[in-house]
Amino acid sequence: MNILEAMRTRRSVRTFDGKNLTTDEIAELQNDCNNIYNPFGGEYSIRMKHFDKAADFQPSTYGMIKNAMDYFTIGTADNEISALATGFCFEQVVLRSWQRGLGTCWIAATFKGSDFDNGIPWPEGQKLRIVSPVGRPAGKSLLENISRFTLGSSKRKPFKELFFTDNFNRSLTQDNRYTEALEMLRYAPSSTNSQPWRVLVEGDKIHFYYVPKSALSVMDTGIGICHFYETEHFYGREGRFYKEPEIPSRHDKWRYLISYIPDTE
Repeated sequence: MNILEAMRTRRSVRTFDGKNLTTDEIAELQNDCNNIYNPFGGEYSIRMKHFDKAADFQPSTYGMIKNAMDYFTIGTADNEISALATGFCFEQVVLRSWQRGLGTCWIAATFKGSDFDNGIPWPEGQKLRIVSPVGRPAGKSLLENISRFTLGSSKRKPFKELFFTDNFNRSLTQDNRYTEALEMLRYAPSSTNSQPWRVLVEGDKIHFYYVPKSALSVMDTGIGICHFYETEHFYGREGRFYKEPEIPSRHDKWRYLISYIPDTE
């Protein structure tokens, strides 16, 4: 499948077949981690960790993970740009895993002292904030279906509630240059399906905002921006991310994060 199909069909996988990844699969995943596009900087690290016995545990919001043998562990620094980069960068790995037939599931929790956090210390300033199982999906369990229903994973806010033009009183219509890229952003996963991203289109510029719903809102918005970027890149439309020196338009409840402008050539 191509990257657009991956973004449309990807789902969080919580039940796995309990088999080890092959040597080739591990090498491909590690290659993905080493070849991430990161336009933001920040400080984060992605590692892989194998368990000899399938690990069952109960994260606070995502439900039981069943029969997972291999995990990504992601350490990141506690600042806005690192959270943005972590969401943007690890979602690339998530999507490429799905293209290979492998499932994942973003899990944010406190892992200090857990088996996930044992081993090589994280770089100074970073700590383990995200883990994700990775492996071949098994059939959905009843618990997984209940969890997905409870979190509203199949529901997305309407286009007009997320995307605006010129000001936040005017919804963006679905006949503009960025419609498909914004639709792919709308499909992106987020913690408890919070969908914190908001976008203001100003001419050919895109300004990304977020609703500060939780400590994960910036990282979630990075995931959505990854979907936006991957769509633009798929169609050969390149551009650059940058920070406006002054906030383009202020909103009482939303915070400006980053902007994007297409290349003129």
